[in-house]
Amino acid sequence: RPPHQIADLGIGRTFQNLALFRSLSVLDNVNIGGHCRSRSDYLSDALHLPWTQRAEVSLDLRSRKIVSYLGLDHVIERRVADLPFGTQKRVELARALASSPSLLLLDEPACGLNHEEVEALSTTIRRIRDDLDVTILVVEHHMSLVMSISDRVIALNFGRKIAEGVPSLVQQDAQVISAYLGTGRP
Repeated sequence: RPPHQIADLGIGRTFQNLALFRSLSVLDNVNIGGHCRSRSDYLSDALHLPWTQRAEVSLDLRSRKIVSYLGLDHVIERRVADLPFGTQKRVELARALASSPSLLLLDEPACGLNHEEVEALSTTIRRIRDDLDVTILVVEHHMSLVMSISDRVIALNFGRKIAEGVPSLVQQDAQVISAYLGTGRP
């Protein structure tokens, strides 16, 4: 499905490989994420009708709140290309949140992040879940992150489900240990 149809279903997502507009500012990228919720059209925008101008102001205010919520205020006007990778990952998360999703899909959100950034990401994901009442589905290989943020875990091995349940039980499952940690045998 095209991205606008996915957004219309209430689904926001981030990508393992960043899908940001690198030449645009942080705020512009977040605004783009929120445009899917706008009901304006090209003609109304071109004519600068009052209701479209109000909608733009509202979108900008909402985007600024999201930027602040994710601690990106200090880079709000900076070009995304000029930011460190970990900060770009947070910008992409902000862009996804701007679509007001009821389901947020995070594809390898810890990929390329250092230990401190993964810890901050863990805190951020839990805050989003708790504060914004968003269901979050995470595809991730960073097991400590998965176990620290999840209410429920499904472990796959080569596309086949090998375990499902609460994190404390899944991480003790023999098949999970074998698939993700190895058996220790040659």
